[in-house]
Amino acid sequence: MTVAPEPHSRPFSEHSADVIVVGAGPAGSTTAYYLAKAGLDVLLLEKTEFPREKVCGDGLTPRATKQLVAMGIDISEEAGWLRNKGLRIIGGGIRLQLDWPDLATYPDYGLVRKRDDFDEQLARQAQKAGARLHERCNVGAPIVDDRTGRITGVHAKLGEEKREVTFHAPLVVAADGNSTRLSVAMGLHRREDRPMGVAVRTYFTSPRHEDDYLESWLELWDRRGPGEDRLLPGYGWIFGMGDGTSNVGLGVLNTSDSFKELDWREVLKAWCASMPEDWGYTPENMTGPIRGAALPMAFNRKPHYTKGLLLVGDAGGLVNPFNGEGIAYAMESGQIAADVIVQAHARATPAQRELALRRYPQILADTYGGYYTLGRAFVKLIGNPKVMKIAAQRGLTHPLLMKFTLKMLANLTDPTGGDAMDRIINGLSKAAPKA
Repeated sequence: MTVAPEPHSRPFSEHSADVIVVGAGPAGSTTAYYLAKAGLDVLLLEKTEFPREKVCGDGLTPRATKQLVAMGIDISEEAGWLRNKGLRIIGGGIRLQLDWPDLATYPDYGLVRKRDDFDEQLARQAQKAGARLHERCNVGAPIVDDRTGRITGVHAKLGEEKREVTFHAPLVVAADGNSTRLSVAMGLHRREDRPMGVAVRTYFTSPRHEDDYLESWLELWDRRGPGEDRLLPGYGWIFGMGDGTSNVGLGVLNTSDSFKELDWREVLKAWCASMPEDWGYTPENMTGPIRGAALPMAFNRKPHYTKGLLLVGDAGGLVNPFNGEGIAYAMESGQIAADVIVQAHARATPAQRELALRRYPQILADTYGGYYTLGRAFVKLIGNPKVMKIAAQRGLTHPLLMKFTLKMLANLTDPTGGDAMDRIINGLSKAAPKA
């Protein structure tokens, strides 16, 4: 067994640190924030320059809102955040409006914020806590100790002139998203037995921009012609941004036979064309291009810790398979990873540090493993268009069942002392095999 080397004393060079975090998205910035807050020296390396755009629905559930509050982010309306009360679900000719559940563990509201400055807010908060952020820092190959096989740093190209530099640290956190070149370079490849999704979205100028509910459409049709329409496994969304625009998009799962053969941008265009004209989701009102991104789900890359490398967020496939939500789990995994690293850093011997670090995958499995296993079963089930159709048409007529479904899909329960629904969901998650 290779063991963790001695941690650095505080910083002996601008290119050395206690921990390197690669990627300043929600997962990386959250990790860096908690590490810096605990007094560790952290390098946060981001390949682009802020502000920068990412493909996202821009809607945050109470689970993500809790993380923002914990990081001390100003989430007031004056600071540009739009609050939402819950989820409006449309399908099978029925429209059902559900408020977020009333829980002790999570707030009873969600938020909306464009990703082009959401990520920057988190990165700046990490900087304020003491993390050293390098923007336009394109990380390439890992630096690996030939003797132990451990990662000890990264090669990178810095700035406009692409100056070659090396950064060194006894621990590296991969927060570099779905493609996670760093993990792949360390031999960690995507598991094909895990679901994958795709999200495509755009923005429209629209009178519906101040909606205080997130809107989810359970029926996405592939309109092929008379008698050939197909229901697709996924959902559409409409999120009012509060700034004169709506974020309109769709998330689709690879469990469908049509996943590879369809042009999802065209599906989005066709779906928008079926909307009422006065909503404004027409080509002339589009304020930006249609963009797409992959959604890596249910621990699709493992192990989450090996040889000095920890995986957080999309790099570790932490997207919720039930609803495609990634930001809450990116931030939560970042906090968990930081806590593990802080504890490991305080251990006296390399063997003790390694013992602490090896707890990280176990904590993730205990926290999400059973729930993600249920999510994988759900994804397989709704991959069948007949099941999807029945679920949309019959489920929506039962508000109590839909309240349960909202809690299940959004992973919003009180772990102790909750109601009967919470106890059932928590019990199912505990009983299910770990993902």
